[in-house]
Amino acid sequence: MAKTIGQEFVKGLWEEIPPFRLVLGLCPTLAVTKSVENGIGMGLATTFVLVCANILVSILSGIIPSKIRIACFIIIIATFVTVVELVMQAYTYQLFMELGIFIPLIVVNCIVLGRSEAFASKNGVIPSLADGLGIGIGFTLSLTAISAVRESLGSGTLLGYSIFGPSFEPFSFMVEAPGAFICLGLLLCIMNIIGRK
Repeated sequence: MAKTIGQEFVKGLWEEIPPFRLVLGLCPTLAVTKSVENGIGMGLATTFVLVCANILVSILSGIIPSKIRIACFIIIIATFVTVVELVMQAYTYQLFMELGIFIPLIVVNCIVLGRSEAFASKNGVIPSLADGLGIGIGFTLSLTAISAVRESLGSGTLLGYSIFGPSFEPFSFMVEAPGAFICLGLLLCIMNIIGRK
């Protein structure tokens, strides 16, 4: 049974939320979520690429030969990643420097390529737009949640503002690689508990 446009959008917010349900995009999820600003920035950059790539892949899916479709999808994705990279360099340079190599690596992010192949190439423009927007917003919310936990516990701040006062002793491992894995695991556990209810 075909899903409605609203269902295509909403599925990315819970049912198919990338890091937790699809277990995709874990490299940037674990690497850039030391601060909420980084999480939001990476999420929005990926959302832009995902939405634009889904729309263009959907439009061109009848023209692209099946033997070279993956290469064509990567070229489409790389085009929008270049746009994001140039815009971030021009307007949010500090954030661009913080995210570093992970902006160009959106080209090979499994979320973007996976949605192009599994969904946009088989569906119309409007469902592909809804799918890309839903998955992108879900990814952004995931990164924001993980980074909020990591920044608040690891630095005692949220968006750079102190939240626990000067006597707070931060759990410095939360802003290191082990903290990223622990935070992801705990949030995944909470989601599974909520999902069962």
